[in-house]
Amino acid sequence: MSLLPESASFEELVQDYFLAMRGSGLMLSALDVELLTSWAEQGVPFEVVARGIARSAEKALWDARPGEPVLRSLRACRKQVEAELKKHRERTAGAGMESSRRTARTRSWEELRHAQLQASLERLAEREPALAPRVHRLLEAVLHEVPTEFAKMEALETRVGLMLLRALPFSERLELCRTARGGDTDQQYMSFRARRLARRFRLVAVVRRRLGLMDS
Repeated sequence: MSLLPESASFEELVQDYFLAMRGSGLMLSALDVELLTSWAEQGVPFEVVARGIARSAEKALWDARPGEPVLRSLRACRKQVEAELKKHRERTAGAGMESSRRTARTRSWEELRHAQLQASLERLAEREPALAPRVHRLLEAVLHEVPTEFAKMEALETRVGLMLLRALPFSERLELCRTARGGDTDQQYMSFRARRLARRFRLVAVVRRRLGLMDS
C-alpha cells in the first residue's frame, strides 16, 4: 500500500497518512509533532493511529466547507486514535487470556470491520433491489475471506466502494465524482501516495454516504 521506503519511520508513515486524509499540507505543526512523538514513545502501532485518523476524517468530511481541509490538525484525531488504542489493547489482552477461561475467541479489528461491511451490504441489497445482483457478487467473490491486516481491509473497503460506484447509472457516477473532486485542495507538496490516498478516500467516502454503507 505504501510508496514510502520500507525503512520509513513511524513518524513518517503517520505524517504521510494524515496529510492524505487531510487532503493538503506539507508538514505537521509543532503541537502535532509533539503528539506524534508521544504515540511513538508509547509504541502505538501505526495501524491503530491510521484507523483513528481515517475514522476522524470520515466524521469530519461532511462538516468541512468547500476548499477547506477535512482535518485541521493531527490533534483533532486524538480522541478517535485513543479510542482505537483502547480497543486494540482490550483485544490484545483478550487474545492473551487462557483459552479455558474464555467463552469465545476475541475478534480482531479486521474481523469486526469485515462483519460490519457484510451487514451493511445486505441492508443495501434490501433497500435498493437494483444493486442487489452486484451486492451478492461482492459478498460471494470479494468478501469471502477476512483480511488479516489493516491495509488489506482498507483496500477491500475501497474495492467494494468503487465496484458499487460502477453499478450506479452514469449520470449519478459523474455527479459523485464531481462531488469528490470538489473537495480537492492544494496538493502540490504532498507525496504521490498521499495525493492518491486523498482522492480515493474522498471518492469512496462520497459513495459510502450515498449508499448508506457502514454509516454510524
